[in-house]
Order: sequence, then C-alpha cells, then structure tokens
Amino acid sequence: MTTLICDCNQTQALDPKALGQSLSENLTLHTALCRREAGAFIQAVQGTDDVVVACTQEQRLFGELAIQAQAKTSVIKFVNIRETGGWSRDAKNASPKIAALLAAAHLPEPEPVTTVTFKSAGRLLIIGELDQAEQAAALLADNLNITLFTQGAGEAGGAQSRRFPVLGGQVVRVEGWLGDFTLTWQRNNPIDLDVCTRCNACVAACPEQAIGLDYQIDMSKCSAHRDCVTACGAIGAINFDRQAPQETAAFDLVLDLRSSSAFNRHALPQGYFRGATAANLLRLRELVGEFEKPKFFDYKQKLCAHSRNEQVGCNACVDICSAEAVSSDKSRQQIKVNPNLCVGCGACTTVCPTGALTYAYPRASEQGQKLKTLLGTYQKAGGQDAVILLHSQEAGQALVEELGRAAQLKVAQGVPAHVIPVSVWHTASLGLDVWLTALAYGAAQVLVLQTAEEAPQYAEGLQAQMAQAQALLEGLGYAQPGRMPVQLLRATQATELDAELQRLTTGKQRLNSAVPLATFAVTAEKRSTLGLVVDHLLDHAPALKTATPPTALALPQDGALFGTVEVNKDSCTLCMSCVSACPANALQDNQQAPQLRFVEKNCVQCGLCVSTCPEKALNLVPRLLLTPQRKEVRVLNETQPYGCVRCGKPFGTLKGVEAMIGKLAGHAMFQGAALERLKMCGDCRVIDIYSAGDEQKIL
Repeated sequence: MTTLICDCNQTQALDPKALGQSLSENLTLHTALCRREAGAFIQAVQGTDDVVVACTQEQRLFGELAIQAQAKTSVIKFVNIRETGGWSRDAKNASPKIAALLAAAHLPEPEPVTTVTFKSAGRLLIIGELDQAEQAAALLADNLNITLFTQGAGEAGGAQSRRFPVLGGQVVRVEGWLGDFTLTWQRNNPIDLDVCTRCNACVAACPEQAIGLDYQIDMSKCSAHRDCVTACGAIGAINFDRQAPQETAAFDLVLDLRSSSAFNRHALPQGYFRGATAANLLRLRELVGEFEKPKFFDYKQKLCAHSRNEQVGCNACVDICSAEAVSSDKSRQQIKVNPNLCVGCGACTTVCPTGALTYAYPRASEQGQKLKTLLGTYQKAGGQDAVILLHSQEAGQALVEELGRAAQLKVAQGVPAHVIPVSVWHTASLGLDVWLTALAYGAAQVLVLQTAEEAPQYAEGLQAQMAQAQALLEGLGYAQPGRMPVQLLRATQATELDAELQRLTTGKQRLNSAVPLATFAVTAEKRSTLGLVVDHLLDHAPALKTATPPTALALPQDGALFGTVEVNKDSCTLCMSCVSACPANALQDNQQAPQLRFVEKNCVQCGLCVSTCPEKALNLVPRLLLTPQRKEVRVLNETQPYGCVRCGKPFGTLKGVEAMIGKLAGHAMFQGAALERLKMCGDCRVIDIYSAGDEQKIL
C-alpha cells in the first residue's frame, strides 16, 4: 500500500514521520500534490500496490491523471484528512486521528454482495396540472416516452397541439418502483381525452364555461344543457352516461407535480420524483437502461421472532421501515422484505432483536474491523479519549466538511482532535452491538449524527437502543448517571454541529473509567457479538468488584434485547405452547420430565411466548442477569406427570389433565365413561371404546 499525504498549500500541520510510524510506512509530505507535485501521484499509480491519496477535493482530477498515465494499480482510494482533522482549531493535536483515518483507508473494500436489478425503458408518467406537465414533458421528450395525467388546466391550460398522450380522472393509487410502477385510476369525466381532438368546439359552446383547457368538464358548474355533446358531433368524445371501471397502466418512472405525494412514507421509491426541479429533470433523463444496487440485507427466517402459530410477537422491523419495504406475511409465519423498495437504511437490522435481519453491505464484521483499526491506530499514535462520530455519507458528510471549512476560515472550532468521523451509508444501520463494541475497543464515547434526512421513527429506534446501552453501562459502573457514552447528536447546519461537538465531547461527558480494550471480532451474528461484548464488559465491570455486587440490571422495556420470563405457576399447565413459539430456543421442554426450562441469554424479549400462552401465565421482565446462571438452563415450572388410569403410562401433566377435566366435565358429550376416558392415554381410549358393550356406535 502506498500512501500520499499533502498539507494542501501548507494549510495543515502534518507530521510525516509520526504518521509513517503509525502506518509502518515511509511517508513524504507534499504541498501541492494536485498541481506541481502531481508527478508523485503518477509515479505511485505506475506500481502494482494499492494507492491511498489523502485528498478528496481533487478526486476527479486524480482519476483523470490515472487514466492518462495508464495506471497499473487496480485500487486508488481517497480519504479526507483536511476537513475532518487538519482544518480545526485543535489541528495541532490531530495527528493520531489522521493516522487512524489513513489506516482505515488501507482496509480492503467490502466484499461483493447480491445485487438488485432495475430495468427502465423510459416510460414516464407526469401527474399534475396540464400546463406544467406539458412544460416538463417538453424538456424530457427527446429521451423519454411520456404520458401525462391531467389534474386540471393550470393557469395556461394545455397547448393546442397534443404532443403527448393524456389521461384524466381520479388517481386511485400509484405503487411500485423504478421500472415497475403501476397507476390505477378512475375515469370520472364525460370527455374521453383519448378521443378528444382539442377542436375547442365544446369549450366555445358551453354556456356555463364549465370546460377548461384541460378538456375536462367541471361537473360543479355543469347544468346539463348538453350543448357540448352537440358541438362535439361526429367526434363523439363526450358521453355523460359512460360507466368506466378502474383502469391500470404500467410505467418505469413517475414525475409527480401535485402538492401531495402519492406515497405516504418518508423514503420514496426509486424512480419516483416530486416537483419539476432541475435536479429531478436531469436525473430522469439518466434513468433509461439497466441499473443495479446492493441487496442491503440478509434474512434468516428461522431466527425471526415476528410470528409463530398465527401469533404476532416482534413487529419492530415493520414499524420502523421508512420505505414500507418490510411487511408481515402471516400466512408463512414470517416477514417479507421487498429488495426493490429497500433504501439500505438498515434500521430494521438495528432494531431486530434476534439478528434474523442483518446488514449486508457493508457487513457488521467489516464495520467492526474498521472501528478496531481506527481506534487501535489512534491509541498506538498516542491519542486519548477517542470519540467515534457516526454520520451518513450524504448530508452528514457534507455537514462535517462544511464545518472543516468554517474552521479554516476561523468562524468555527471545527472537528475536535479526539473526534473521529466515520462515514456510513446510513446511521440507523448500526446499533447496540456495534456501539458497545466500539467502547470495548477503547472509544470513550459514540455519537450518532442525525440530520434532516432521517425518518422520525429512526430517532425513536436509536434512542431506545441508546437507553439500553445507558442502563447497562451505568449499572456496570462504566458511566455515571447523566454522562452518556452513546448519544444522538442532531444538527442541520455547521454551526449547530460545531456547538454540539464542543458540548458533548468535553471532559464531563466522557467515561469515568475507560472500558478495557477488547480483542474479539464483530461476528456476522448479532446475538453472538452481543454475547461477546457483554461478557467482556462483565469481566471488567467496576460495579461487580464492589463488596455487594448486583445480581441483575433492570433494563428499559422499549427495545430490550435481554430479559427473563416469569411464570405464574398456579395458572401454567405446562402445555408447552410457549416452547414451540420461542424462536430463540430460550424456552425449552424436558423429554424426561414435565418441566418448562429456560436459558436467559437466549431470550430476545419478543413476546411470542406471552401472546401464545393460552393460560396467560407468562410475563416478560427486561433485565441483564449478571451471574453465570445467565447461560445455564434453569427450571421455570414443573409438575407431576399424569399416568393413565388404565395402564399407568404417563401421557400428560397433572395440572393439564385436571384443567381439561374441569373444563369439559359439564359438557353433554363428556359424561360417565366418556369423561373417564379423558384420564386415559391415547391407546387405552381406543381399546376402551371398542371393548365397551353398551357403547353406541355409528356404522
């Protein structure tokens, strides 16, 4: 790996020797790498090693230089050390952070994943007032096949010449995604726009001026003179008696000019645009052909706690998805995720208690390796009290860069030297397992930047997870009350971000005692990672080294990933319906004895056992058990077996059979011998029925 650093015309104080020691590489400091020292870049890309360039501003220029020089290297990476570290009031102390950012850039790219393909032939539907729709269509007609759906004439009405097919009526719904949109509408007007020639005879003939230049009749003004029908004559476009059913049509793209969206969700489907802005029109022109995006998620149905036995337990992923890509499939006892609608926010994977949904691009293990590299290099270079700032690749990245420039212009403090910005596709894609792992790797704090681009429910989901982290860390003695190691940071402007970073990263907010450095790696399984990080925290917990250590920590109910199940032994009949419903193998039966057993570390607090129990005998208690019994099998309830009154063979539990007899004793079909047979095993019941001489039989 070859690393090229530049102080950008001496605006950054970079120490090539210190950075080189951290990276185990000899570095040369450049001042104008993108100008008179560009030869150093050209020389570097002539080799076969990967190249890391510590500059993102001139990324396009370096790309062009590599093409012109016929570069031999196959990988050129760019990393921003200027706005994130070098341009800051605290830049003199930023060398450990810069070393960490460069080290992370040396990591391999995420492994390829399955892709989702969209195919668009350029069939565009424009919905809106006719004059605006035609204006937008005129700018796109050379590249797209356009159909208009009129929602009124607008100020100018339609043009005299009809350049585009026009539909009219009431939009029932628009659904789908890029390359596969379906419009459902109801023709509710006497004028058929497919037949109308725009001769304007009806407009001139209407005494109420009820017909506008969208060539539709305003029925609130019409007095049924029918002069328009006469004027239309042989064309026959007007019929007041037409009964039109709902119709559908397929499109690849939709441009919606109405004030309200066709989709009542935060994340709109790809291929759907609102408003005829320059950006939307330019983007629409590009969307003809075949396109791919990563399939951002993996789903393991056997781990899913959504549904069992026609009972719904966990609904977290369905509730939080801002694209409505996750829905319940009760017939198959699972959820279904539409990869075409998925926008890759990863919120579903964050709130999933079992790890049935996992984030695939990049994988959790790859994010864990990145955090471990960042924090390890930072500490190796002498950095202390590292704060991880997770931000999105779009709005969050732009805000961080804007703050860096403001600091260079002396109007802001900039990103503090101990704050390491980490760009992710979406901040909702990382949750409790990764946050706690970052603390275990040596971070003093984890901040999650939320801008205006996130859906409101994301903040709710993240805060619920942060409340779990806070309760756990406070209870174990790693954090004092009110000092939050994991926090949500909200900012929409650089000045807000600057003030929040200065407020949240001061000494009083940091951990009183640093978490001992962990060596484990983040795994592909969420529960496995949680198990590793919880074990690490328990091993070094200050609260457990006191004279009277706690045995369990109470956790908030909302978003709880750990807990126990309480059983009302008076109500429980040990029918074991809860065992069959449990997706995490936390509740277990015993083949040798009538026992309900439990492994607490497996419990995900999904509630399926509670909703399944016919006796309503179960209750969830969110907590983290701190004793070794957390991983051990323990008996929640047990009873005597019930033996067959004829052969003595156990076939049920004493409570279960007694409850059954009690409920059926008054039933007309269970009197005398029939009631007695309820006390027999299945084999003996059959024998008793066929051996009874006075038994009535239907032949």
